[in-house]
Amino acid sequence: MRDILPEEMRLRTYVQKVIQETYCSFGFTQIETPCMEDIANLSSKQGGENEKLIFKILKRGEKLKIDQAQEENDLVDMGMRYDLTVPLARFYSNHENELPTPFKAIQMGNVWRADRPQRGRYRQFMQCDIDILGDGSNLAEIELIQATTTTLGKLGFQDFVIRINERRILKAMAAFSGFVEEDFDEVFIILDKMDKIGLDGVREELIQKEYSEDVVSKYLDLFTQMEQSENGFEYLVNQLGDCLEEDVVSRMREIRQCVEATKSVDFRLEFDPTLVRGMSYYTGTIFEVSLPNFGGSCGGGGRYDQMIGNFTGKDTPACGFSLGFERIILLLMESQFQIPNEEKKIAVLLEKNLSMDEIQGVMVEARALRNDGEQVLIVKMNKNKKFQKEQLEKEGYQDIREFFCK
Repeated sequence: MRDILPEEMRLRTYVQKVIQETYCSFGFTQIETPCMEDIANLSSKQGGENEKLIFKILKRGEKLKIDQAQEENDLVDMGMRYDLTVPLARFYSNHENELPTPFKAIQMGNVWRADRPQRGRYRQFMQCDIDILGDGSNLAEIELIQATTTTLGKLGFQDFVIRINERRILKAMAAFSGFVEEDFDEVFIILDKMDKIGLDGVREELIQKEYSEDVVSKYLDLFTQMEQSENGFEYLVNQLGDCLEEDVVSRMREIRQCVEATKSVDFRLEFDPTLVRGMSYYTGTIFEVSLPNFGGSCGGGGRYDQMIGNFTGKDTPACGFSLGFERIILLLMESQFQIPNEEKKIAVLLEKNLSMDEIQGVMVEARALRNDGEQVLIVKMNKNKKFQKEQLEKEGYQDIREFFCK
């Protein structure tokens, strides 16, 4: 958790505006949910490793009975949200009858995770999500990719990569190799470390979990052969055969074809069979965005067709994409990004001994400028005027006017 200084806040406000306006142009509607959720909703075994990082909130008043508590749940009833997807599922289940179908939602808000802070990762951070609820077709995935890549393009990013995979492909690869379904989640958690520990590291961890060496070798050979083949996706389709559901192949091909034909920004859509996404609520397509000069993911999402059913008892198709807002801000600041077409900001410096009549005259002039849409700051002139002006320029005040006693 950290304080945000004015210079960064100006950039954050600009980026949020670009995100909101771009997403709205695709027909998404902004909503808001509380920052706290019922602990049962947050601990429903859908949030993967994030459920271990919840900031939990003690019961209050008469409900808090410390002397009678047998376990943690006797003390806790709420938690800070660790993402915006679980609250969205609860929101939709409560308001489905009041919303259109499909419902296209924008959410921008802070989330909290008791994580180890590092570059671009904080315990409190902003997420910017778009979700399409009630559309089971691959139009949802296509629109999410289009809206997200268009937004990144408007922020000046080019030549980035959207990595795409399908949870059912992950399961088919594991089944083809000989893993049983109960082991899939553990296998995928280890596979998710591929970019950090490499193929040999994944092999070692799987063997340590006492999986058969023959099964592990067959599994990892799929990745090796895919990397060596001209078209990894088509190689995998041929290898997996009946283990892979037929509509998975057609959906992935259609998404690629449509995205490539309609994209408005320079980026690559790449099939990545090692892409897992840690959230266990994903049921179909999954994707991540990787930006130049940043070593990790700067956003991602996927299809979660069963989550809303946990609240309503009826499965509802759903798909979403979340932008890594904090990492985008970090990259823009490191590149000394300049906000384009920024509104003119005027700073008026008043000499210390200026008379009240002279001050009133300045304030009348400032009022007229503000009525014309200008932003006007009036402050007393400091002794170190040079430093004061430098600070104002850093805050975006390019027109600095000085008034002295007559």
